[in-house]
Amino acid sequence: MVKVILLISSIFTLIQAKEPSPQLQNNCLNCHSIQKIPSELIYRRYLRKYSTHKTMKKRLFEYLKNPTKETSIMPKQFFLKFPEKVVSDLNETVLKESIETYLEYFDVRGKLVLP
Repeated sequence: MVKVILLISSIFTLIQAKEPSPQLQNNCLNCHSIQKIPSELIYRRYLRKYSTHKTMKKRLFEYLKNPTKETSIMPKQFFLKFPEKVVSDLNETVLKESIETYLEYFDVRGKLVLP
């Protein structure tokens, strides 16, 4: 029974999957896909550590304005496989909008399917 429910919820999740906005694609996901950086993993790590949308938004903004290994929430081993982030050239308004779009796109609440 549990397997059937998981299968059905997985199918509905795939059906409801949405495409990223052009802004999100251009400002974030293009580099992530080129460098093979797992966006979902990063989102889940931020969610686990900061738990609220507001705090995640604030911390992501702070990190993107000053990206260093020390200010990153990723473990040190992450940087052995993936490059260190360069400072974003986006202005603050566009950066905040991109962060908001990123968080909405990967938000797990939007992917939950309740029977």
